[in-house]
Amino acid sequence: MEPVNTSGSLAKLRELMKREKVDVYVVPSEDAHSSEYICAADARRAFICGFTGSAGCAIITQEKAALSTDGRYFNQAQHQLDSNWELLKQGLPDVPTWQEWVVQQAEGGKTVGVDATLITAQQAKGLETRIKKKGGTGLLGMPKNLIDEVWGTERPARPNNKLIVLEQKYAGKPFQEKLEALRKEMEKKKSPGFVVSMLDEIAWLYNLRGSDIPYNPVFFSYAFITPTDATLYIDSSKLDEKVLDHLGDEVKIRPYHAIFDELAATSQKLKEEAAATENETSTKEAQKWLVSNKTSWALSKALGGEENIEVIRSPIEEAKAVKNDTEREGMRNCHVRDGAALIEYFAWLENELGKGEKLDEVQAADKLEEIRSKNKDFMGLSFDTISSTGANAAVIHYKPTPGACAVIDPKAVYLCDSGAQYLDGTTDTTRTLHFGEPTDMERKAYTLVLKGMVALDRAVFPKGTTGFALDVLARQFLWAEGLDYRHGTGHGVGSFLNVHEGPIGIGTRIQYSEVPLGPGMVISDEPGYYEDGSFGIRIENIIMVKEVQTNHNFGERPYYGFEHVTMVPMCKKLTDPCLLTPAEKTWLNDYHAEVYEKTKGFFEKDSIALKWLERETAAI
Repeated sequence: MEPVNTSGSLAKLRELMKREKVDVYVVPSEDAHSSEYICAADARRAFICGFTGSAGCAIITQEKAALSTDGRYFNQAQHQLDSNWELLKQGLPDVPTWQEWVVQQAEGGKTVGVDATLITAQQAKGLETRIKKKGGTGLLGMPKNLIDEVWGTERPARPNNKLIVLEQKYAGKPFQEKLEALRKEMEKKKSPGFVVSMLDEIAWLYNLRGSDIPYNPVFFSYAFITPTDATLYIDSSKLDEKVLDHLGDEVKIRPYHAIFDELAATSQKLKEEAAATENETSTKEAQKWLVSNKTSWALSKALGGEENIEVIRSPIEEAKAVKNDTEREGMRNCHVRDGAALIEYFAWLENELGKGEKLDEVQAADKLEEIRSKNKDFMGLSFDTISSTGANAAVIHYKPTPGACAVIDPKAVYLCDSGAQYLDGTTDTTRTLHFGEPTDMERKAYTLVLKGMVALDRAVFPKGTTGFALDVLARQFLWAEGLDYRHGTGHGVGSFLNVHEGPIGIGTRIQYSEVPLGPGMVISDEPGYYEDGSFGIRIENIIMVKEVQTNHNFGERPYYGFEHVTMVPMCKKLTDPCLLTPAEKTWLNDYHAEVYEKTKGFFEKDSIALKWLERETAAI
């Protein structure tokens, strides 16, 4: 993770800013669809500052440049930013947010500019209000991106890959039913139309998958749904006959970029129709376009701006988070296959290191992908594999690269966070192992993290409980020792979709207090602990919310718990049984018995993996 010299790019950008009369320029991480993970052509923030993490915002003035990111990436950003940049460690005391830093720079009548497709309408409104309050001239939503001009011909081409149909045996429900349910939600709001801009929502809605963004089976498109029509805005070259037959006459196909002009024309037509009615005021109130809270400022402006839209949490996002019976069974099945692949990999890795073989982090990750690729319905990885040894394991989102990674040290902690995409589900598993003799601190830290993971897995809670409320369960044992970790405890997981999926999560982010957990939701359980420069610990299982039976029924409401689907043993060598309660030991032994029963059949011809599995799942 060497810093990139950004002096030349910043000089070019500042010249363009002068030309456009922009004093402060904001470069978000996201693409025009608010995607967390983006394609190479949209990695503008990484290009201008050199920091490649998935979250953060860059701000440039004529004299300064700052990168704001959260605790997952402090270590990485410090390594990747050159001397041109100031690192704003989001969430630490007395450190301004990127918005606050922008406002500070805009004082004295300065203008702030941003690509209007890369910021939401709500973000734009809030930022502009704060800028003007402090004496800035306001926020300029720019129709072109200045970074693209600086990048020039070296900017990667935008992907244009073919789509596939996700068959009903995997999707569990035809897209026509999903459209019908969405229209019922629109009817409740008395809205003439809903704009869908999130790529995973469009893929889920139409039972289609793509490959325009690495590891995320989505495709560049927009959707516009009215009570009578469904329009998909997409490059038609992506659609083969099978996809067109699947969509049939129910879905109109229009060019990808046509949505802006067509929304503007549709919105204008609605205004004219309203003006022609006798009861103009009430008609206007009842005829607002629905957009999600992640819709871009540019799309909102195309619809006529704030007075013509109602910003809501997307009903598609909420529906997608609740997996149907088919999707839940797919999650169970793919995690067994995926668990077997990880067991084979860990056994192989331990055996190779035991023979004295020298393997670097990338070679190990490549071997894991090779093993996974043999699995039924394998469609690729769900994110870059985090294969990290020793001090690299303390970098929360570490990404090893060929020629710039470490050789795996059998005397150090090894952390592997990896996942795969299958037609029947998405996996994400983290295991931390040790192939030698761990230190007392490493064993203690691992066991405290394990206790937190088990506490969340065993939780029982009433209907209406959010992930915000449950987060403390996973941190309690670390907190008792004055320890903690700078990332969330859990994120939603898609079904052959994005490995990070809203709107649910477990953590201290305020949005995790907004949507209660309910049956069918799939989420990760991944506490950790990291000592910079030394080691890192993380343990992650995927869990699904289910209804449970309790002895009492206070409040006359259902009570929920979790079903774990990840099937990979914990590391015995790092576990200190003296720190586990009898209930925790019972959980661990029961879990290992389940892992053994569900995966042993994969190793009838692999004695190395079978012996490793038997050893790691033996009762403590």
